[in-house]
Amino acid sequence: MDFNLLQLILWLIAGAVSFYFSLGNARVWTSIAVGFFLILIGEVIPRAIPFLPGANIPQVTAMAYIVGTIAILVMSHGFQEYYVFSRTLELEGNKIYVYLSTLAVIVASLVFVLVNITPDEKILRTIRIVENTNWVFLSLINIDLIRKIYLNVQDSPISKGFIAFIFVFVCIFLWKGSDLYVLVYNLDDVANQQLFPFRYQLSVICSNLGNLLAGLSVAGTFLYLARLLR
Repeated sequence: MDFNLLQLILWLIAGAVSFYFSLGNARVWTSIAVGFFLILIGEVIPRAIPFLPGANIPQVTAMAYIVGTIAILVMSHGFQEYYVFSRTLELEGNKIYVYLSTLAVIVASLVFVLVNITPDEKILRTIRIVENTNWVFLSLINIDLIRKIYLNVQDSPISKGFIAFIFVFVCIFLWKGSDLYVLVYNLDDVANQQLFPFRYQLSVICSNLGNLLAGLSVAGTFLYLARLLR
């Protein structure tokens, strides 16, 4: 089986499980689950473009990267909410608000892309660098935040789920960090690949492995939590 296809299948499963989880469980999990679901959108769009007539346009690619940025922002907000909830048992808002506000941000981003100049390769590269940078630094922040959540709920049956989330973000850090390294140092350029073949190949392997393990662990974590919370 093609490795990219395997990654896509895992994210389809992870995205479906996380969205279903957001519908069937308490409000405190909504932003977290929706954020992970949005990774699916960001992963599917670029891979589906070759098979969708008329979809191979720069604006679609730009939106895939932007949705990826929105994903990490939404789930980071969700873990911040859960941290506050684990200390105070207080939570504001409802599920509909989370869904609608996330959709509104995506629509606003789409409008922004459409009203501006058509993104060229340089602009798309910049957007992708911004996305990966957000993922790298917020993954580190979320690892520390989830560690604190675990300390607050370690006597609860769901505590192991947060250990799994730490592993998820370690995998995401490996995935997005490797991508960012390639982009910043322009290792995807053929000339640089020939100059630094080991660095490029190692980065690609780390990126693919991180992507694969992240998709697998996201699906497994939400399935585990769903069993405990049903």
